[in-house]
Amino acid sequence: MANSFGHLFRITTWGESHGGGVGVVVDGCPPRLALTEADIQPDLDRRRPGQSKIVTPRKESDTVQILSGTFEGKTLGTPISMWVKNEDVRSEAYAEMATKFRPSHADYTYVAKFGIRNWQGGGRTSARETIGRVAAGAIAKKILREQFGVEVLAYVKQVQRIAAQIDPESVKAKDIEANIVRCPDAAVAAKMIRLIEKMRKAGDSVGGIVEGVARGVPAGWGEPVFDRLEADLAKAMLSLPASKGFDIGSGFGGILMTGREHNDPFRARAGKVFTTTNRSGGIQGGISNGETIYFRVAFKPVATVMHEQDTVDVDFHNTTLKGRGRHDPCVLPRAVPMVEAMTALVLVDHALRQRAQCGES
Repeated sequence: MANSFGHLFRITTWGESHGGGVGVVVDGCPPRLALTEADIQPDLDRRRPGQSKIVTPRKESDTVQILSGTFEGKTLGTPISMWVKNEDVRSEAYAEMATKFRPSHADYTYVAKFGIRNWQGGGRTSARETIGRVAAGAIAKKILREQFGVEVLAYVKQVQRIAAQIDPESVKAKDIEANIVRCPDAAVAAKMIRLIEKMRKAGDSVGGIVEGVARGVPAGWGEPVFDRLEADLAKAMLSLPASKGFDIGSGFGGILMTGREHNDPFRARAGKVFTTTNRSGGIQGGISNGETIYFRVAFKPVATVMHEQDTVDVDFHNTTLKGRGRHDPCVLPRAVPMVEAMTALVLVDHALRQRAQCGES
């Protein structure tokens, strides 16, 4: 089950970077949901390589096909299988990696675990695996939006030391998509783009932070112990390639406050409970409290750089590896739809669990 995620809304991704294609099977999607490839493709277009000058130049259309689970444009309640063909495969570019481990990639650890690996583009450990997550996430977002009134967004908040101050309560999708780095602050975005271009020209890479937001989540989603909502979100985000950190609400900054400063006071209006601040990030005791959920995911600089690096070969001899291949100088712009997808997958699963357990929406 290592390739599956979720409980009631469960996905299983499959495929390798340079194989025939990649995809996902979605089990547990409610029936009678209007669904065609047109609902899935926009998010895959936001994730695909080659979309701008600051991402990897690999040319893939990432055109999705729904193979099962729908009839006459609606879901059947049966497993939905989706497939994307790999088109721009250049395995020869990875020939040196057949006998050498790439620094900070999963090459060595994969061999340590399985005793075998697909060295062509990283195989299963490639970020192309996330195509299945994003396709499934598009379905999850549609369910959340149409059946629960929940909006899921993500955006680039920081690239290295260049940070934007964004209000999670008011940020709009159109502003996020207004530039190629997907930062809704246009002035800061321009600085980010210049830095990423500088890294690309230098054959290097840079990391940063993506902030995720979910608005309209009602109080009551999540569990109080092991399946806490923030714990499931953390697992989801840290399962993404290149992710290295997660914090929610005030996050690590909360340690600088006292308890009185950090607490979110409750008030009531017209029979509804709300908080006057939201340092909890919309979740308390592992359960949503009705406020906006917001969190941050840190992504490391991409491990593939265009410089020679020290490494070892498959016989554990010291050697060097030439810098070559197609890579993202910064993963953040393409990570935005991935963060949205994983957020939606967690939330729709807990929404369906809440509905099943308590009969609530």
